[in-house]
Amino acid sequence: RLFAHWEAVASTHRVSLPRDMAGPIAQMARHSQAREPVPYVSLSQQGKCEEAAYEERRYPAGKWACVTMGEPMYEQSISMSFMKLMRYICKENSVGCHLGMTVPVLNEIHLTKEGTELEREVVTAYYLPGQFQQNPPVPMDPEIHITERAPLRVITRVFYGATTEETILREISLFWELLGPTDTVLRETYIVATYENPSIPQRRNEIWFICQ
Repeated sequence: RLFAHWEAVASTHRVSLPRDMAGPIAQMARHSQAREPVPYVSLSQQGKCEEAAYEERRYPAGKWACVTMGEPMYEQSISMSFMKLMRYICKENSVGCHLGMTVPVLNEIHLTKEGTELEREVVTAYYLPGQFQQNPPVPMDPEIHITERAPLRVITRVFYGATTEETILREISLFWELLGPTDTVLRETYIVATYENPSIPQRRNEIWFICQ
């Protein structure tokens, strides 16, 4: 039943779910409550109500497992990347065991020069749990790369629901309206941070503006 549910979700992203994902899906469901947050320091918060609230944070350097995809649709790219990462997290790694889930999963996106649509290439990144930061398990999948990412300062804002190209562009536009003119953040590269798996309809996400 769980597999059928994920299969239905995948089809809305125009992705077909391979049968070998049944094991990782079941494992993820068993461990769904044990999720380690990616460490960060909150630098400032603006606004009281959810609609206008945003937060500035600093994330330390750390090791991430990354997959790059360039499918026709954004949701196809992140779905296919996350399936690869799920296999790595669940067993397809050099220690042969479940590594544990961390949140959020980051999706780094780039806007075209005109700023009207997303570039096809998306980098999906999973933060390695604390116990594996010094010695990351090696992925069996050659398309997964372990990367040491530099410290990151971001301005973040929450939004809920699906993360389609349309909703992301809308959220970026709304956030720019809220911030007003500024040259302290990048204009062509953004991050979509996801906190729940794609089978949750009103899932929590954040749009991250990257500080220069």
